[in-house]
Amino acid sequence: MPRMTALFSAALLTAGLMSAQAHAQDQSQDPAQDPSATQQPQATAEDFSDEQLQQFADASQEIAVISQDYTERLQEAEDEQAQQDVRMEANDKMVEVVEDSGLDVDTFNAIGQAIQQDPEMMQRVQEMASES
Repeated sequence: MPRMTALFSAALLTAGLMSAQAHAQDQSQDPAQDPSATQQPQATAEDFSDEQLQQFADASQEIAVISQDYTERLQEAEDEQAQQDVRMEANDKMVEVVEDSGLDVDTFNAIGQAIQQDPEMMQRVQEMASES
């Protein structure tokens, strides 16, 4: 379950990244709800190849669309079970996109966390996304 939450959080951050807005700051996420955010060591741009960053940028664009669609569906869900079903379906689609890009979920999430801490890396990924 924490893996799903981390990917869903990364997808929401990615949606913000691709629209060049500080979406992560708009989301008042409680770190206690995402323990992976505090347990993983911080990665830097040097930890990732250009190919991985490009794969992240490409996957992020697709995930941004999925995230937007499923965020709307989540808001329309009538009860907790319906919301959980929407989250699970969204997560499955996002995992598929990440894996199809050539990355594993952990690497995707690590890049997503690293760009939050490194404005230059964020700019680099944004440029990669706009070129593809």
